[in-house]
Amino acid sequence: MTGTIRVGIGGWTYEPWRGVFYPDKLSQKKELEYASSKLTSIEINGTYYSGFKPETWMKWRDETPDDFVFAVKASRFCTNRKVLAEGGESVGRFLDQGLTALGDKLGPINWQFMATKKFDPVDFEGFLKLLPKEKDGIRLRHALEVRSGTFDTPQFHDLAAKYGAAIVYAVDEEAPEWPRIDQPTADFRYARLMSSREDEPTGMSPAELDAIVKQTRAWAKDGDVFAYFIAGAKVRNPAAAQALIARLG
Repeated sequence: MTGTIRVGIGGWTYEPWRGVFYPDKLSQKKELEYASSKLTSIEINGTYYSGFKPETWMKWRDETPDDFVFAVKASRFCTNRKVLAEGGESVGRFLDQGLTALGDKLGPINWQFMATKKFDPVDFEGFLKLLPKEKDGIRLRHALEVRSGTFDTPQFHDLAAKYGAAIVYAVDEEAPEWPRIDQPTADFRYARLMSSREDEPTGMSPAELDAIVKQTRAWAKDGDVFAYFIAGAKVRNPAAAQALIARLG
């Protein structure tokens, strides 16, 4: 079994991409349509800050190619709280906004935790119990992005595996204290690559991109892979994603 490797960026609205990624004259309304024709996935970031109407989700679905997949960043109201297990209402509100209107284009949901959130096994399991496996007949896949070294423990890896949640592999050269957890805990993998550089036309050197090809292909032996160039030198991220897609063939 070999999974599908999807590669993309975070969001699609960013002024410095004009003339670099987007053609100068492209209307803003066409940005998602254009970006999704060049990439194979996009992580929607705006959902971290606010909700969207069902019509917006349907519009995003209709503007993208048939085999395109979105990842969705979960609301901060679910993850930035003292007691995670008490976030049921916030989780419900986030999931009820209409994201299942994406249908087959709904990829993983990224639940991102702040670096100040430390691993508490009882509370974290309480949180994982709040995450449904499906909604409106659509499968929900959950990914956990943790930023405290307290999570880099077999107890957390086992808990994620018990609930079939992927642990996000996050690399940020400016935050070396974040744990880089490379553990197979679900039937898919999720990577956030935050180390692109402005002085590299493709964000990363050819050797660095080749290393990512090797890593994502290894992950794909166990299932689908979602890899996003995010943060770092944001202006270079579309070029990095396109270069990786080209290398993967």
